[in-house]
Amino acid sequence: MARRPQDLLHLLTRAERLSVRRVQSVLDEFDCSIEAWRVLDLLSDGDGHIMTALADHAFVPAPTLTKLIDQLVDQNLVFRRVDPADRRRVLVQLTPRGMQRWQRLSRAVRADWGGVEPLLAEDEAEQLKTLLDQLAGALEGNGGVTTARAERAVGRAR
Repeated sequence: MARRPQDLLHLLTRAERLSVRRVQSVLDEFDCSIEAWRVLDLLSDGDGHIMTALADHAFVPAPTLTKLIDQLVDQNLVFRRVDPADRRRVLVQLTPRGMQRWQRLSRAVRADWGGVEPLLAEDEAEQLKTLLDQLAGALEGNGGVTTARAERAVGRAR
């Protein structure tokens, strides 16, 4: 018997909000937002990333990301440079100070999250990660919202 979509949505939303609240409580000690942490996390791979990828990873709209990147530049945590492959694009990268900050944040979040990990066996945690990734992929692959559904949603919003 399949769960009702609203049941699954409720469980996912509850888990996401509780997780963010927990991580944000750790980040508050460092005066860091969850969005900034997500940006630093993506940039920690050492590769430069375009603004679109950063906005997607941080779950923020482009204008909000621009303001966030400006703040991180002011704090000397990231820098911008022209993408050598496409001079119209800008890449954002961590500064050495940004890498140090990300490492401190990452250690603190992992230490706090360690209390949650024993609740799931290692194979269960991997299975949950796989299932969530599959669900996200299916929702993205579905095109998100069909045209008819989008039109009905717009009609309701009016």
